Amino acid sequence: MEETFGGVSSVVESSLYHNVHSILRELDGKPQAGSACNKGMLRWTLHNRVDKNPSVSVPLLRVLIKELEKAERIDSKIRIIPLLHTLIYTVLQSVFIPEDLYRRMYFCLKGLITLPEPYCAIALNYARQMKMEQNAPGILYQRRVSAEHSLRNDLYPLHEKVFVFVDPVVFPLSLLSALKADVECADPGRNSMIYKRRVLLHTMLAGLGKKCQVDQLSQSLEHLGEELELHFQDLVTILEQRTEDGASDDNQYKTRLQEIYQDILTAAKDPSCPASQAETQLPSPEVSFHVWTKEDEIWNELVNFALMVPVDRNSACLDEDDLKRTSVVSTVSTDSGIEGDMPISELSSIMLEPQGGPEEQSCSQSFYRRPCVRCPKAGNRMTLMMEAIKGNGGYSLTKEERNLTARILIMGDDRTLGRLAKTLHTIRKREARHLLLTKRVNMEMYYIPVTDQTLSPVQEGVPEDMLTLARYLGRVDPWYDCNINSLGAMILKLAQMKSTQSESLDTNTFLLDIISYYTRVSQHPVHLPIYSVKICFSGLSGTTVEEVFVAQLVMDFPEVKCYRATLKDTIKGSVRYKKYNPQEFHGAVVSINYRKASISDREKERGMSLPTSGMLIKVLPSFRVRSLHSVSISYQDMNPTRPSTHSFRAVSVNIRVLEERTFKVCLDKDPRKTFKNVQSIEVSPCLDPGYSHQPSTKSKYSLGEGGELLGKYVNKTLTLPINTFCGTEQ
Repeated sequence: MEETFGGVSSVVESSLYHNVHSILRELDGKPQAGSACNKGMLRWTLHNRVDKNPSVSVPLLRVLIKELEKAERIDSKIRIIPLLHTLIYTVLQSVFIPEDLYRRMYFCLKGLITLPEPYCAIALNYARQMKMEQNAPGILYQRRVSAEHSLRNDLYPLHEKVFVFVDPVVFPLSLLSALKADVECADPGRNSMIYKRRVLLHTMLAGLGKKCQVDQLSQSLEHLGEELELHFQDLVTILEQRTEDGASDDNQYKTRLQEIYQDILTAAKDPSCPASQAETQLPSPEVSFHVWTKEDEIWNELVNFALMVPVDRNSACLDEDDLKRTSVVSTVSTDSGIEGDMPISELSSIMLEPQGGPEEQSCSQSFYRRPCVRCPKAGNRMTLMMEAIKGNGGYSLTKEERNLTARILIMGDDRTLGRLAKTLHTIRKREARHLLLTKRVNMEMYYIPVTDQTLSPVQEGVPEDMLTLARYLGRVDPWYDCNINSLGAMILKLAQMKSTQSESLDTNTFLLDIISYYTRVSQHPVHLPIYSVKICFSGLSGTTVEEVFVAQLVMDFPEVKCYRATLKDTIKGSVRYKKYNPQEFHGAVVSINYRKASISDREKERGMSLPTSGMLIKVLPSFRVRSLHSVSISYQDMNPTRPSTHSFRAVSVNIRVLEERTFKVCLDKDPRKTFKNVQSIEVSPCLDPGYSHQPSTKSKYSLGEGGELLGKYVNKTLTLPINTFCGTEQ
């Protein structure tokens, strides 16, 4: 049945009701085998339907309000957060919403504020947005498009950009081009005029409703000349002033919208020319795709974004590879600049009393120095970037601070999150002494779990679970588990299908839609604890290495046999009797000094020594006690009189071998972070480098001269914030 702008039939409303209930049923019950990815597909299908036909948004909003009221009444909290996010995203996609429906949504959201965290925080945030959208219809759409596509205006100077980094260890090289095409498939050319036309058209429809002639306005906007920029700036000014003033003088606001509407219709140069179909869909954000091969690549991209460097001029990151581009003539000067060292031919051209007449003087070759570029060393990047940010690098910065938001989205597994934790620690260490990048850019981190276990499983036994952190995020946030965890397994399959298809087929925007929804809606981080490890190697030099890990640390002795004596092996007269000796390559004696984890944090240091063939230190937070930041330590005991596997939780631990042996350490299941010939390790919570270097932080928590510092009561640990749909308290 055809759906019109004025209304929809009862058949359409009942189908929307069925779609919403299908999503909620998947949340309540356990998914059946083979249907784990249907939950995210149902949500994507529903929002894709609204995006293609905005007329179904009004009945969908009514269905969502009924379900929210029902969920609050029956105390079904698992449904509240998905319904809230679906509601606000539908409002963002809607073109026109009646006034009575605005009031009903606002009062429904206000009623949810009495719930505990995180439901009250999300409901309060959306209630404020709903009130703002009710006073100035179209303000959410305008701000979203302006920020995501850097539409210049004075009243709303925020800019956002999504940076997608994929781990090449997870993604095969043959699929990277197909994945890049799926991510960067939206709106080639990035013409800002197209987005400004969409903002004008959407805002007029949202503010004027049925009084706005859609086809005539779309035709006039497409043939509008230079006056399009003036109308866009006027519209932004009206919306922002309306937001600040509130709902005072509604007639004046509608009158100003009507004036812009009439000016656009009369200012079109050639309204008789045919126009394309009216586009009011919410465009996808600006996304850049990167294969994460270099450790400093995230830092370099953030610097370029902070300096607002164009994509084709990305040399401001001061990377050595970028300085070798062909557009710059780089030569090495061989002369010292002293006249005595110059050739006679060049020296005669700059003599104070040149020989010959004016014609000979004009024909003589003038002395000049060829353009040179000094290749900076890696240690000088910070100084050169400071000069660039101050304006000496050729890129001037605006006066607004922290008006840039970089949404860093990582695709990979636990190994990739380990690299991200290391990058975050490096950035914090660089920013500890000079707040340059984080003073300008607000960094938000997102994570789409993808594993290559289905493509290249481990041959020896069962493949190791590479998505332990993703499963923890799914347990904390069921809506994240539905939309991100369940769809992560489809990304490699879609890339394989894309690589085998012909290029003439239509571009599939499924992955881009998932990225858009995830980065727009999930603004509540789950803080994954980061632990640091100090690795001491054997030898006279005693070299040490400091690293961080976020998933786990595995230590084992490569020469130890996979053998453990049983109790019958120790009984004399038994057929299986064998003198038990832990020195016979059945385990190495290690010393363990640790501080046991407790809620009161008053446990003292403990110590023990035991023979073991290896140890496993997991950082996965305890799901029962989320606030207790500690690691789980398990080890293989070689003593047959005790159980084989022991485990305990500790805040910090120091492990060293008591024999002339060494062990191997692997961090975050990543072979790239494997260390051999290790003699001892020290594991402790990773401290934020900013607390130890910033003088303002020290004075902030001081009681004055002679007073005790309050800094010891402040949480100084560094965590990895991964944005989800509900988040947890740090």
